[in-house]
This record gives sequence, C-alpha cells and structure tokens, in this order.
Amino acid sequence: MFGRAPKKSDSTKYYEILGVSKTASPDDLKKAYKKAAIKNHPDKGGDPEKFKELAHAYEVLSDPEKRDIYDQYGEDALKEGMGGGGGMHDPFDIFSSFFGGSPFGGGSSRGRRQRRGEDVVHPLKASLEDLYIGTTKKLSLSRNVICSKCNGKGSKSGAQLKCSGCQGSGMKVSIRQLGPGMIQQMQHPCNECKGTGETINDRDRCPQCKGEKVVQEKKVLEVHVEKGMQHGQKITFPGEADEAPDTVTGDIVFVLQQKEHPKFKRKSGDDLFVEHTLSLTEALCGFQFVLTHLDGRQLLIKSQPGEVVKPDSNKAINDEGMPMYQRPFMKGKLYIHFNVEFPDSLSSGQVGALLKVLPPKPQSKQTDVELEECEETTLHDVNIEEEMRRRQAQQQEAYDEDEDTHGGAQRVQCAQQ
Repeated sequence: MFGRAPKKSDSTKYYEILGVSKTASPDDLKKAYKKAAIKNHPDKGGDPEKFKELAHAYEVLSDPEKRDIYDQYGEDALKEGMGGGGGMHDPFDIFSSFFGGSPFGGGSSRGRRQRRGEDVVHPLKASLEDLYIGTTKKLSLSRNVICSKCNGKGSKSGAQLKCSGCQGSGMKVSIRQLGPGMIQQMQHPCNECKGTGETINDRDRCPQCKGEKVVQEKKVLEVHVEKGMQHGQKITFPGEADEAPDTVTGDIVFVLQQKEHPKFKRKSGDDLFVEHTLSLTEALCGFQFVLTHLDGRQLLIKSQPGEVVKPDSNKAINDEGMPMYQRPFMKGKLYIHFNVEFPDSLSSGQVGALLKVLPPKPQSKQTDVELEECEETTLHDVNIEEEMRRRQAQQQEAYDEDEDTHGGAQRVQCAQQ
C-alpha cells in the first residue's frame, strides 16, 4: 500500500495514558476514559494537556481499525496517515459525545463553562480496629445515569421543544398583592418543564426513561479504608454521583466516622491511650498484665524490678500506637495511664506489718504537752462538687426569699399611701 513496510514505534503509550493493559476490552477503555476524563476536566481544575492526551488515546483505541494499526506499528504510523488516524478531534467534543451529546447544546465546548453536578456525601462508620488494620467495605448505592436508549435526550427522535409556559427560560415570575399599592414579585422554576426550558411530545417520549433523560442504576462501590486514616477523613470516588444531561458528573464522597472504643482512645493523630487500674500491692510490689491490642496481638505489660507506680502516672510504649497514614510501617506511641486502687480500711495487724516494712512516719514537731492542748477534729468523706452545688442552691433560695419579703413589704407600703 505504501510501497514499503511501515517503521515500528512505541505502541504502549496510549494504554499507559488511560491506565489499562493492551488486552483491555472496549468496556474497560470506556470506564478508564470516563474516570480519568472527569478527574482531569479543565472545568474541574484538571490539567488541560492531560485532558487532551486522554481524549486522543481514547479516540485511537476505541476505533478497532486505528487500534490495530497502533498495536502493530505505533504512533508514528498513525501520524503518517494510516487508517485516517492522523487528525485529532476536539477533546471537548469527544468528552461531550461520550456522555450523550454535546453538553452545551451542540458544537465545541471550548470557551464555555459546563455546569457541574452536585457531590453526594455519605458518612461511613468505622471502628478503631478498622482504622488500625485497614478494611474494605462494599456499599450498594442507587444513582441516576444517562438513559442509554435516547442518550439523555428524553425523546425517541432527539427533538426537544421550547417550553411554552416559560418561553424556554426555565423560570416563571409570579406577582402577589401584599397590600394597597404594594406587590411582591417572585421568581421560581417553571412547573411545566421542571426548570429545563424544554418539553417533549408525549408520543415522542423515550420508552425507557419516560422522557426523564436519566434512569436509576444500582452500583456496588468498594471503599478501601487504609491503615491510619482518621475521623473526618474523606474517601472520594470521582464522577460516580448522579449523572444528568449537559452536566459534569459530581463525586461520591465518604466521610469516615470513627466509633468509640470501649478501651482504646485516639486523642492525637497517631497515638493511642488506654487506662489501667492497679491494686496498691501491684503499685508497690510490681505488676504484670496482658493487653489485647486492636489487631488481636497479646502484649505483656510489666513493671521494672523494685519500681513503684504512683497514682495518675503515665508510661509509653514506642511503636504500638496507630499506623501512620500511607506510612503503615511507622507507628505512634501507646500511652498507659495508671490508676491506683487503695483499700477502704486496714486492720491493726496490717497497719503494724506495714509500719515494719515502710519508711518511718515523719515525727511531729509538737511536744506531747502541746498536742494535749489542741482541739480534736473529725474527718469525713465529702464530694466537693456536690457540696458546692448544694451551697449555691441554698444561697439562691435565701436570695429569692429575701426578695419576696422586702418586695412584698414595699408593695404594701405603697398601697397604704
């Protein structure tokens, strides 16, 4: 055909741009292009050059003849004109036709802004164990997709008529009388065309979407919760929200909601906190206990020989906290807050035994004679917060009674005058 065999060149670049293998099916190509094109669309802040590359790669690989030439001889053969693959179409036109017609009513979309659909946000509950070891959750969602039978036109013929109720503007103006010489003018979406500015003949309505232009689709999304993710972190699926004609599809966003854990607390990023109560004997004479971690491992926690643990003391274990997000082999610290449980009372024998082994009590600075002249007192248990609330209530009652007494006397005196 050309008089000589075409020179071979690289035939993997377009597949790499779309992120697919050379054996990708037409459906795989569509999915890859759709996801990447939405993500890199200039109207969404994407890279225009990347957007063009994606469109060109999809244009070639979606055409069986062009793809065959590209696979055999590479990009240079297409540039030389084999199979008519030398010229590149407008990337915005390719994008618009892929989503069911031009998103701007025909022609190229360059120089015009395209409306973006709403993002759909879902809360996603995750346990602390999920955030520690990572997990995958499968979620079934319903969403609107462009009707495949009418390509989002809503009619069998593709024809759309201007709404007579709003003259194609999609909005109506109503006037309300508020009073003599006063009126209120309000604007609202046209109820005849639902704000679209277009109507479809009943006989011409698409039998699949009934003229709605979109149909319901159920989809299962696999949400990957990575190790070290935090409460409030977002996991985004670009272009997976409701589709609509003339609209760039929004994203589905999952927001992680960490559930409370009965034992472990995550107070600051990558650190974990846990409370443990020791008996007085353990605090003075040593302790050891087994702590079951979030991944099921058993940690042996024990004190050093001769170590005394004081009430409200804290200790840390390195590299046993939460994994760091996207650096799961690095972990924070595990902090243990120790409470010491004291006995309610001691027998005289126990007191005597303790006095023999504990350091001696500090000697009193007063003499026996001075102590005999002191007044004895009695200690009793008390809840200070409860005591303060009771006193404030008593003071308020006394104040209210005083107001009633003086106010009543004053009113009687005024009446007598």
